[in-house]
Amino acid sequence: MDTYADINLIAEFLAFEQTNHLFPVDCIVLCGSSILHCAETIFSALQATPTLTKTLVICGGQGHSTPFLYNAIAKSPHYAYLRGSIEGLPEASVLEIVFERHYNAAAIKEAGCRVVIETCSTNCGANAIETRRILESLRIAMPKSMLIVQDPTMSRRTYASFQKCYADAVCPPQFFSFPTFVPKLKQQDQDLVWDVQGVDLQGLWDRERFTDLVLGEIPRLRDDENGYGPGGKDFIIHVDIPANVGAAWERLSATFRRTR
Repeated sequence: MDTYADINLIAEFLAFEQTNHLFPVDCIVLCGSSILHCAETIFSALQATPTLTKTLVICGGQGHSTPFLYNAIAKSPHYAYLRGSIEGLPEASVLEIVFERHYNAAAIKEAGCRVVIETCSTNCGANAIETRRILESLRIAMPKSMLIVQDPTMSRRTYASFQKCYADAVCPPQFFSFPTFVPKLKQQDQDLVWDVQGVDLQGLWDRERFTDLVLGEIPRLRDDENGYGPGGKDFIIHVDIPANVGAAWERLSATFRRTR
């Protein structure tokens, strides 16, 4: 199988696109990441229809990926002017500034959408734990439905983290994974280039980092002594990795050196 086909197969599995459109839910959780398209999709949708959700949680502290978010802001023709004011801020606070400065946040809130900023979480598992903690601390009723928006390379793991976090709830939310798009590559001459529509390609990962993220996720999702499943670190619920995805990972791992 071609390299790009193997990468695409794993990327589609990781994106875990349960829905490709927005619909009313009790809570939307927007996880901080360097892929600004995710935040822009949610903010634009709320601007058009503020009643999409009762509660928007923007979550993210300062983690290993935070510098990539700062860089994405600095490179953006829309947000570059914010560069000096965001350095050192948690990811959720950076996205909150984008929301307040570039969208009609006041009207969205006035229409009944409560916006909650969570700045402690530094990884997918913490996104889930801290989201539940802050909702409960604010006495917000257990959501019946929750839409999870995350960098597509980490969507499946984040979804599994939320399921793990709410496993003890009597009536846990119904979760929906909405990565906003599924990253895909194609061969063009001797290069691999993006094959996605409706997304600013300049705002995506560089190809080396994307490949590294994709390859680094599979070992984390495994339910073995080194993985994050119940048989390992126990950060997430058990995730079944299809045989063809595992085989694609093995082929790519023989070609690419992972840093994650």
